[in-house]
Amino acid sequence: MSLQSALRIAVLVPCLNEASTIATVVRDFKSVLPGCEVYVFDNDSTDATTEVARDAGAHVRTVALRGKGNVIRRMFADVEADLYVLVDGDDTYDAHAAPKMIDLLLDEGLDMVVGTRVSEEHAAYRFGHRFGNVLLTRCVSSIFGRTFTDMLSGFRVFSRRYAKSFPAHSSGFETETELTVHALELRMPVAESSTVYKSRPVGSASKLNTYRDGFRILVTIAKLFKTEKPLAFFSLGFGLCALISILLAIPLFDTYIRTGLVPRLPTALLCVALMLFGAILLICGIVLDTVTHGRTESKRLAYLAIRGPGRA
Repeated sequence: MSLQSALRIAVLVPCLNEASTIATVVRDFKSVLPGCEVYVFDNDSTDATTEVARDAGAHVRTVALRGKGNVIRRMFADVEADLYVLVDGDDTYDAHAAPKMIDLLLDEGLDMVVGTRVSEEHAAYRFGHRFGNVLLTRCVSSIFGRTFTDMLSGFRVFSRRYAKSFPAHSSGFETETELTVHALELRMPVAESSTVYKSRPVGSASKLNTYRDGFRILVTIAKLFKTEKPLAFFSLGFGLCALISILLAIPLFDTYIRTGLVPRLPTALLCVALMLFGAILLICGIVLDTVTHGRTESKRLAYLAIRGPGRA
């Protein structure tokens, strides 16, 4: 008997108005992962998503609070399993990639495997989405270090200790960014595995708004930067204030050296205020950095308290 068949595998499918595709997703994953339990968390759909999913053999639960992040928070909190497969309900991801991703996670003792999207269909993965994904991925990489090539993929496999230690602060589509940063912050063992990405079937509409959700993801990255790396974040503010203060002070010093007078008193006061404000920002960064280290240590201890994946 394979280890996969001996483990409790939960397939988690967040849904919003996916009546035309959800049955195919449920049946495909039940076919490639015999013995798995498929959980469809409906985000208050207005179509027949819940009925179709239930008829296809899924466990259906409803999350009234709109937003993919809110749904994932409920999923990780409510579902008990050894491994979690997270996939969108729009039938754009290839279910046959799931066993390979699970084997990779188990063989290497990983905590997350991301399904990197590979597609030749222009309609499936539009240029604007590709460009935005690359830009956002590089932003996260520059701030948090090594990251993934497809940070916004909706197809992932998680260990139990990842799922149960994930804080889930995000409410919307920016949750994929938070999923990535959580792994990077705790320096979890992670990997990527390529998977075919298909276009949506006829009658299925995307819920993603390129500009609105892209802006929300950028805001999330900034918030996570402030929360997880406060010293670096507030040091940037200190550096900016100090630079402006010095630039404004140079003419004042020049005038003072030549004449012994300070004729532009308001500018002098502004220089002093900017330098003091920068010093306050730096002190805030130092204090919050100490707090963040303690919080990260607590999160890591909670993460390590749960047995990790692997074949040993």
